[in-house]
Amino acid sequence: MSEPAIEELKLKLKEFAQVRDWEQFHSPKNLSMALSVEASELLEHFQWMTEQQSVDLTPQRHAAVAFEMADIFIFLLRLSDQLNIDLMEMTKRKMEINEKRYPVEKVKGSSKKYNEYDEA
Repeated sequence: MSEPAIEELKLKLKEFAQVRDWEQFHSPKNLSMALSVEASELLEHFQWMTEQQSVDLTPQRHAAVAFEMADIFIFLLRLSDQLNIDLMEMTKRKMEINEKRYPVEKVKGSSKKYNEYDEA
């Protein structure tokens, strides 16, 4: 999704909240809590599944998962708007950090966290 598309979506979400007088409820605290609840609802769809089952979702489960992901995205965008955080820019910066933390030659095929690797 391009940056203009994200900004347009953020504006639509803000207008959606404003016309319903929900801005009063969209504090960073409340939005982060709602984000956590939605992430938990996403997890619930995968609870007790095997790895393979989590890949081979039924069409109905796939649609439900997609809507939960959309809910998460909505709350994340609202939170970024309230805190004036440019998610695209921060994602680029975070990827630069991750590229340094996880050099291919050290981490390829491993699931260790960056601080579990021996210093070179």
